[in-house]
Amino acid sequence: MKIILGSASKQRKRMLERMGYEFEVMTADINEKAIRYDDPKKLTMALAIAKAEALLPRIKESALLITADQVVWWNGKILEKPEMPEEARQFLRGYAHYPAQPINATVVTNTETGKQVAENDGNAVYFKEFPEEVIKQLIAEGNIFTQAGAFSLEDPLIEPYIERIEGSLESIEGLPVELTQRLIKKAQA
Repeated sequence: MKIILGSASKQRKRMLERMGYEFEVMTADINEKAIRYDDPKKLTMALAIAKAEALLPRIKESALLITADQVVWWNGKILEKPEMPEEARQFLRGYAHYPAQPINATVVTNTETGKQVAENDGNAVYFKEFPEEVIKQLIAEGNIFTQAGAFSLEDPLIEPYIERIEGSLESIEGLPVELTQRLIKKAQA
């Protein structure tokens, strides 16, 4: 069955490629700021489902639609993609004091049967203190503005400051492999 990734995320695309799937990419272009919850699991799930709902009318063939969302839970706060350099700087400085906890929601929708399966996943990343020069370089490169919590563990500037990880790299990057494969099987059943 055809697979459609309903995400513009480079990391999710890379994870799905690593899983060996051939797929098409579509983006939902929803107003994520219009959907708000204080609970990171509820928020990511609502956003992933909203992305699926926005894309379904555009899909005219049998397919498995994969949508997802991620935020970082940090010291009782939800961190999304930073919008300004100062916000990114605050995120990165804060990780020396409390772990970054990426929270994902993954939704797989079978467009043929209408069956939709979904689940949340969480992890924790403990960072050493980022030097100010590294923060400036990350901001100048700009990649962190496309990433929840302002980091990608695969970024060579970030890697040296990872103290330890609880969970899987794939999940932290935005698409948990085991969970996604399990949901694909469930949606096809």
